Amino acid sequence: MAKVPETPCSIARSVGVLGERWTILILRDAIDGLSRFDDFRQSLGVAPDVLSARLATLVEYGAMEKVEYREHGERRRHAYALTEAGRELLPVLMALQAWGDKHLPWHDGPSVLRRDTSGGPVHVGLIDEHGREIALDDLSQVWTDAYPAERIELLERRG
Repeated sequence: MAKVPETPCSIARSVGVLGERWTILILRDAIDGLSRFDDFRQSLGVAPDVLSARLATLVEYGAMEKVEYREHGERRRHAYALTEAGRELLPVLMALQAWGDKHLPWHDGPSVLRRDTSGGPVHVGLIDEHGREIALDDLSQVWTDAYPAERIELLERRG
């Protein structure tokens, strides 16, 4: 199972669950509609024990849930469905895809384009409380009381 570090850093805790090899690709496949163990294996070519461990972690931390199914004449099995928490990772995957399309472009171009319901292109962005997109240069970071004082001191010395 994943080891979630005891830290106030949400990024570090998230990477504890999502940062293991194969996990992001399992989520990509789930978002694309795959749910069965054998389908994940076929798509990814991942060893069964590794796939089992990654799926168990995603279930344990609430990104996926087991759903029982049974094909006619076969034993009961489990599929894996995204939860609301799992679906909330779509923008993360879209941001990774956009970064890869820009900085590690494939010779034939992007493999997936995302569109809104009217067919217009969409992208991941930073949105303020009024629904307006803001530029990276207009973003500021505010440390809370939960932010480690040692890190603030280090950043201020290096800043």
